[in-house]
Amino acid sequence: MPANEGTRTYDAVIVGGGHNGLVAAAYLARAGRSVLVLERLGHTGGAAVSTRPFAGVDARLSRYSYLVSLLPRKIVRDLGLRFQVRGRTISSYTPTERGGRATGLLVGGGERRTREAFARLTGGEHEYAAWQRFYDMTSRVAERVFPTLTEPLPGRDELRRRIDDETAWRALFEEPIGVTVEENFTDDLVRGVVLTDALIGTFADAHDPSLAQNRCFLYHVIGGGTGAWDVPVGGMGALTDALAAAARTAGAVIATGHEAVRVATDGKTAEVTYRTADGEGVAAARHVLVNASPQELAALMGDPAPEPAEGAQLKVNMLLTRLPRLRDDSVDPREAFAGTYHIAEGYRQLATAHAQAAAGELPAAPPSEIYCHSLTDPTILGPDLAGRGYQTLTLFGLHTPARLFARDNDAVREELLKSTLAQLDAHLAEPLADCLATDADGRPCIEAKTPLDLERDLRLPGGNIFHRALSWPYAQESTGRWGVETGHPGVLLCGAGAVRGGGVSGVPGHNAAMAVLES
Repeated sequence: MPANEGTRTYDAVIVGGGHNGLVAAAYLARAGRSVLVLERLGHTGGAAVSTRPFAGVDARLSRYSYLVSLLPRKIVRDLGLRFQVRGRTISSYTPTERGGRATGLLVGGGERRTREAFARLTGGEHEYAAWQRFYDMTSRVAERVFPTLTEPLPGRDELRRRIDDETAWRALFEEPIGVTVEENFTDDLVRGVVLTDALIGTFADAHDPSLAQNRCFLYHVIGGGTGAWDVPVGGMGALTDALAAAARTAGAVIATGHEAVRVATDGKTAEVTYRTADGEGVAAARHVLVNASPQELAALMGDPAPEPAEGAQLKVNMLLTRLPRLRDDSVDPREAFAGTYHIAEGYRQLATAHAQAAAGELPAAPPSEIYCHSLTDPTILGPDLAGRGYQTLTLFGLHTPARLFARDNDAVREELLKSTLAQLDAHLAEPLADCLATDADGRPCIEAKTPLDLERDLRLPGGNIFHRALSWPYAQESTGRWGVETGHPGVLLCGAGAVRGGGVSGVPGHNAAMAVLES
């Protein structure tokens, strides 16, 4: 779409071609609306992309977002997407040392195996029984809450009635999650495994009075009505490629290399000024949907910027020639790494890491978790690599707020990566470095991204993967009917910063499209 075409008018202009913007575009175009998507980069997908990060190596990794839980099947069906996910037979493995012996907790592979693993680790039946009760409770909450994500926002009391479980409501919505973890579990390692879902991308303590950790936990256990986290077949880019195809097939115009720089509205119509390599252009629309952060929305509208929410994670992508052997030789590495492999995530370890980071120091034992995409979906590897037994590893580190990298991002990144891998090596029978593949230039196939890297590459404010602190999934003051409304009529926020945003869900895109169609 050349910038010198003059002003063209659409029913909707969508700023940003990430997965939420593409969901909105596909819904609106299928409803007969004229739609223009303006994407700053040369490709669509935002953080939900697959790339070949290692020179000359045929491995397509989900570079940023990497697992799927919150994407409703309704969106996949409504839009006719050719997209699949695969479940993981193993939920998690957490290595530890007890009595001088390498051991661990394997969750998955059937009820009998999981019960036996708990008994071996804890010496009795109590923790497994508590685990079953706790996750039966979260499953009931998931069944009731997840369907509401693609409906108009319920009120707080309405959602409470739908959940119909006062114990669950208190545990998840009213008291810090640390209270219920400590009430239900006694083993430090088990407590830590439970708590990790409250800390993904969220810098908080188990007892944080803001309950930021509770909101994070809730979104991690309600996905699909089950809380299961699935592997996207073909990598995360398969989803956004399917969404872009659905939007284009329905008639939406997707213009890459077009950066929106200003939105002006009189409350009835709006004009979006965009910039390309050839100059500036203007597109007019009845509705503007912004698939970007609240900070970016404010900049486009000329409004005061909200306080950015700080990101707190380390993302590492790796390619291995083989999976490393474990010190705990009772567990097959192909099972240990197929689910979520927890590192330095005992309950006390998590608390210590948070306290150190809050004091401005890198955690001495950085907590993180790893999984191997290629064990579940080998299609992301070229035939030669797959045939030779190569595997990918994705690591997500916790409690590393952006402030820690401000003095020297490159140096701190390397220091943190080294200490994070040292925590992993402590549970391996061989150094991970011995298993790393090399690229065409002879360099190890490993890349790490800090919050500051994500802010630079993807314009995530503070490197926060959720754009801002996650919200409760119910109506609050000024949230609007769908949770996407802004202070400007006809301008909607359809990115992760919308109410019920965060994660690869498409929910804000769906809800913004519904708000437009209702109007």
